[in-house]
Amino acid sequence: MTIDVARDPKPTYQALRDAGRARRTVGMFGSAVIASGRQAVDEIFRYPEVYSSAAHAGRLGNVRPLIPIEYDPPEQRKYRKLINPIFTPQAIERWEEPVRKLVHDLIDGFAGAEEIDFSRQFSIPLPSQIFLTLLGLPLDDLPTFLRLKDGIVRPAVLLGLPVNHPDVAALKARTAQEIYAYYDEVLDEREREPRDDLLSHLISTEIDGETLTREELLDICFLFLTAGLDTVSASLDTFMAYLAENPERRAEVVADPGNIDKVVEELLRWESPVMLVSRVAMADTDLVGCPVHRGDEVYVYLGSANLDEEELADAGEVRFDRTTNRHIAFGGGVHRCLGSHLARMELRVVLREWHARIPHYRIRPGARLDFTPGVRSIGSFPMLLGKGDD
Repeated sequence: MTIDVARDPKPTYQALRDAGRARRTVGMFGSAVIASGRQAVDEIFRYPEVYSSAAHAGRLGNVRPLIPIEYDPPEQRKYRKLINPIFTPQAIERWEEPVRKLVHDLIDGFAGAEEIDFSRQFSIPLPSQIFLTLLGLPLDDLPTFLRLKDGIVRPAVLLGLPVNHPDVAALKARTAQEIYAYYDEVLDEREREPRDDLLSHLISTEIDGETLTREELLDICFLFLTAGLDTVSASLDTFMAYLAENPERRAEVVADPGNIDKVVEELLRWESPVMLVSRVAMADTDLVGCPVHRGDEVYVYLGSANLDEEELADAGEVRFDRTTNRHIAFGGGVHRCLGSHLARMELRVVLREWHARIPHYRIRPGARLDFTPGVRSIGSFPMLLGKGDD
């Protein structure tokens, strides 16, 4: 996966589907299967006992499986039962006002400017600030949070090395130990002095009459740091790049803020900020006519499945009036993103508040936006504010 493909993956997605909505290939770890059609992807999500997420444990430098994403049922279910109530739509309502304040604080920081770097000044810091707030941690920890996140999520980019270089693995391992130490100290503080925050809630919650062990708490916190930050940043980057390049669609958002829920869902489908996820086959099987062998890496192309014309006849059109939108930008099945409702709330608040204050913006002429492969965030996003040649 290259930067050029990440910038505009749709032709690649189409080529993948045209070659077969599930087909064999050779991947980074040996024999593999590419699933690019919606039917194939849905089948993978439907059978976690065949297509395992747990088999990937440890690839982020973590010494134990991350909870709950690197567990398969039945163990995974007990952890989801514990964590899901924290992230229901009703539970996250209380955080909408703090998120709105963080959005306005960031906008206030560049109010009156003619040009900003949207990524560095907004889409990168905002999700981390939100999580710091949810966890009851000081916003002054933002630089530490971002450094630890990048050391796990984009170590190859930081070092300028191939992803399979030994130094990349070493950086992930060192960063993982820092993450454990950081949260270990915070958890000590919360056990001494509980607060009204997510960490204190996790410490006091019980599974089958027992509280979580320290290792379990650390493994949940590790996932919070690595899974929910870049994905929201990438969503903001791709949304705003699309709207900056399509002023007539941006005008629709400005004119009808009451329709922002549908805008968010359609842009999640259209942009699919997380291009793909992967699984490991635990048994020989057949995937919509493609043979799958035990041990195969299975690449699940969410972005391609979201554009599959066999699933949605007008999948190649962006429509902000869809009454039904069955996209899988957040994955599917038992491992569907547990923070999807929080992410949706963040995206809705940003689109509503941003366009109320900054209805006109565009990409700086001549600027090239480089999207990171895999999770389509933008390293630098030069954006001109104010009315131009819209």
